[in-house]
Amino acid sequence: MDKYVRDLMKRYPILDINNNEIVKAFDIIKKSFESGGKLLIAGNGGSSSDADHIAGELMKGFKLPRKIDEVFAKRLRLVDSEKGAELADRLQQALPTIALNNHNSLNTAFLNDVDGSMCFAQQVNGYGEAGDVLLAISTSGNSSNILYAAVTAKAKGIKIVGLTGRGGGRLKDLADVIIPVEETETYKIQELHLPIYHCLCLMLEDFFFSKMD
Repeated sequence: MDKYVRDLMKRYPILDINNNEIVKAFDIIKKSFESGGKLLIAGNGGSSSDADHIAGELMKGFKLPRKIDEVFAKRLRLVDSEKGAELADRLQQALPTIALNNHNSLNTAFLNDVDGSMCFAQQVNGYGEAGDVLLAISTSGNSSNILYAAVTAKAKGIKIVGLTGRGGGRLKDLADVIIPVEETETYKIQELHLPIYHCLCLMLEDFFFSKMD
C-alpha cells in the first residue's frame, strides 16, 4: 500500500503532512469491508459530486477487472443459461458504498416534513450499522448536515473518517481520523481532496482484488 501513498506525496508535496491520516483512514475502511461493513459518504456541493465519484470507483473496477468468483458465476448460469452467462462474464466485484446525496425523494421528503439539515443523519440512521464507516466530506468541517450525520454515526458505533480543509472544524472532534488539507479556499480544498480519495480507492482495490486470477 505504501507505493500509492509515496506516489501521492511525490505528485502533491503539500499533502505530506496528511500521510499518517491517509494510512489510518485506509485501515479503518479496509477493516470495515473485511468484516462485511459498508461505506457511507456524505458531502455538499462539489463534495456531493466527490461522494458520487468515490462510490463509482469502489462499486466497480477502478484499475483492476475484479471478475466475480466462479461459485457465483455458476449460480448465475444456473438461473438463466443465456443472461446468466453474460452476467458471469461482465459483472464485477464491488466494495459496498452508498453516496447519501443521491436519494432525492427521501431527502426532499425529510426536508419538507422534518428538517433538511438532518437528511444525511436520517440515512445514516436507516442504512448504518455498527462496523460501517461514514466518510464525511466538508471543506469547512462545520457543515451542519455533516455534523448531524457524524453524531448519528458515532451513536450507532460507526467509524468516521473526515475529509476537510485546514483545521478540520468541529468535525475533527467527532471523527476517528480527520484528513485536513492545508488550504482554506473551497475550490483549493476540493482540488486536494480528489487525489486523496483516489489514493484511498487505489489502495482498497489493490488490497481486495490484486490477487484475483
